[in-house]
Amino acid sequence: MPRRSVLAVALVATFALASCGDDDGGGGDGSGDTAEQAASTTTAPAPLQILVTNDDGVAGEGMDLLVQELDDIPDVEVTVVAPAENQSGTGDRTTEGEIQYDDAELASGTPATAVDGFPADSVNVAIQELALEPDLVVSGVNEGQNEGVLASVSGTVGAAATAARQGIPAVAVSQGLADPLDYASGVEAAVTWITEHLDEYESGEADPLVNINVPTCATGELRGTVEVPAATESTGTELDPVDCTSTLEDPANDTEAFSNGFVAVSVLDPETLQ
Repeated sequence: MPRRSVLAVALVATFALASCGDDDGGGGDGSGDTAEQAASTTTAPAPLQILVTNDDGVAGEGMDLLVQELDDIPDVEVTVVAPAENQSGTGDRTTEGEIQYDDAELASGTPATAVDGFPADSVNVAIQELALEPDLVVSGVNEGQNEGVLASVSGTVGAAATAARQGIPAVAVSQGLADPLDYASGVEAAVTWITEHLDEYESGEADPLVNINVPTCATGELRGTVEVPAATESTGTELDPVDCTSTLEDPANDTEAFSNGFVAVSVLDPETLQ
């Protein structure tokens, strides 16, 4: 969805005042004062509208931390609409008929809307019921990885795909399982990706659906970020512990990248996730 733009309008007015000679016709020099007033009004571009949702519910820690960091990006306005309860593993399921929603707050006190439904319902409520017009939808940060074949059953990815099918670019962000989860790394990866691609989100030229999976390293540290295709077949290692001390280079897909300590970024086709 192209970003809405506001044109700058400049208004300039010029006034001239001239005085005549003496009444007695003495030929005195005429004098004149000229005053020029220039008023210029410039309206800044509208903030980038970001809709944040998840599948862990409005109480989700990862989403709360993400929203706080997104709020710090200049010229961005964040709105939160998310499931009232945890809806993990529900993919892009939607509810038939009327959907209830209420005002809520995140743990930090950030205002939100809690939807009595699935993650995909939250996106639809935001757009169709609340009449929001997001330039970008961000789903997460989810508790647990959603790489490879896990993406097709993920409510986090399902919410993002629901937005992408409506022409709104979306990013799904998931933090790899471990105890404790390193949500800070997931938030950093998400904010870094978004800020590096702000121009594309502002112009409407961004990839329709991006899936970011960030390992939680029990030992070692994150090995960097790689953009790789999504694995299309299960390797049986999707939920295995991550090896952030691995020396593997050039992973073939997101599952291999994630398993070997990389932040895995994959562009998905939202239509294939239905």
